Amino acid sequence: MNNGKLIIVPTPIGNLKDITLRALEILKEVDFIMAEDTRTSGNLLHHFEIEKKMYPFHLNNEHVVLQKVVSELQAGKTAALVSDAGTPGISDPGFLLVRECIANGIEVECLPGATAFVPALVTSGLPCDKFYFEGFLPHKKGRQTRLKYLAELPETIVLYESPHRIEKCLNEIKEFFGENRQISFCRELSKKFEEIKRGTVTEVLNSMTENSFRGEMVVVIAGKEIVRKSKYNSEID
Repeated sequence: MNNGKLIIVPTPIGNLKDITLRALEILKEVDFIMAEDTRTSGNLLHHFEIEKKMYPFHLNNEHVVLQKVVSELQAGKTAALVSDAGTPGISDPGFLLVRECIANGIEVECLPGATAFVPALVTSGLPCDKFYFEGFLPHKKGRQTRLKYLAELPETIVLYESPHRIEKCLNEIKEFFGENRQISFCRELSKKFEEIKRGTVTEVLNSMTENSFRGEMVVVIAGKEIVRKSKYNSEID
């Protein structure tokens, strides 16, 4: 029997209209779906009237279910891997499964689609020809070491951050990168309450409101060697 296929399917980061027709087609056709959170993905499937068997696949269980999934694919079944939002594998579970499938001769396909850092980077007003994607910083051990390293990079830097750590993160950028380092703070991209603040890290910090600490966040930071122009597109209210 021929091996099946693993298909990586990006899902909207906010606006459900951002899902592609091809993604919907795949989700309808596969034998089963592996989801980071079956409740979140269940809402997505329900919205598009798709009924499909789902299995949880997240950071806490991916080692446990890995071989079972590979066995299913070796038996000829096809599976879609989705995360709560965006593209699986980008600061989300997926790498281990992709690597194991490749090692076992199982075809892996990835659809193009939503991911939060691309719109954040492109709308930052900072150079996009070269950039460094850091994703989430370490929570504790090694955090300051990473910040010191990132502060010296010449490329534009992209960070993900959670609401309860964003204020700490911005203050650390101010400390390690300097209070005048240009950043772009993006929150709830593609959603109703999307917010983008551009300016120095000090300006962004001073403009934060209660609502600024809610939702999914991306921080884009100017590289060390970027020429700071006085007419940078500051949009701090």
